[in-house]
Amino acid sequence: MVVKVLENSIEVMILSQSACASCHAKGACTAADMEEKIVSIDKSQPHSYQVGNQVTVFMQQKMGTLAVLFGYIFPFVFMLITLIVLLANGFSEGVAGLSSLAGLLFYYVVLFLFRAKISNKFVFAIKDELPHDLSLE
Repeated sequence: MVVKVLENSIEVMILSQSACASCHAKGACTAADMEEKIVSIDKSQPHSYQVGNQVTVFMQQKMGTLAVLFGYIFPFVFMLITLIVLLANGFSEGVAGLSSLAGLLFYYVVLFLFRAKISNKFVFAIKDELPHDLSLE
């Protein structure tokens, strides 16, 4: 849903929910979660969007893959390599485990510091105004 229309961009609210958020037993379960997210979409063409309009938002599939890599795969590999290297160099399991967790914290701090640069790679578009260079595959 469009929540704000600016001169060069549109802010759209996306309701992100887990599969169990729509379950009939969600009141008794703590696994059900829903979260509202606001994404900013550059207007590539002049359209008359108004607050409250329902729109369909797209993102390149490879950007979703990149998000999974940065959020889950790279930190897991980094933590695993740190753990193996420290254990191979004679550190105790406790020290190696805590050090790999500290390394994971370092990874996410660096990711946070570069969030502006990274977020420029994730381009959202509204269905009827897809840029020519944005393919859905």
